[in-house]
Amino acid sequence: MRSTVGYFAACREATGTESETLDTTAATPAELFAECQSRHAGLQRYSASLVAVNDRMSDWNVALSDTDEVLFFPPVAGG
Repeated sequence: MRSTVGYFAACREATGTESETLDTTAATPAELFAECQSRHAGLQRYSASLVAVNDRMSDWNVALSDTDEVLFFPPVAGG
């Protein structure tokens, strides 16, 4: 399966890229994130991190399909 992964804010800083396309066996965003962590040592998932699949906020355990776009968002502080 092939997925496009987008990284925002601290996730982008940790990976050094805005996005990448991966061939993966990950069945869920949680599994895909774990795979991305193995590729990018500085990538961290915080308890308040969010994920979107195909531009919709999603659950970390939703089933992924071929060509899905998955976006990872770290927690954001406001002021």
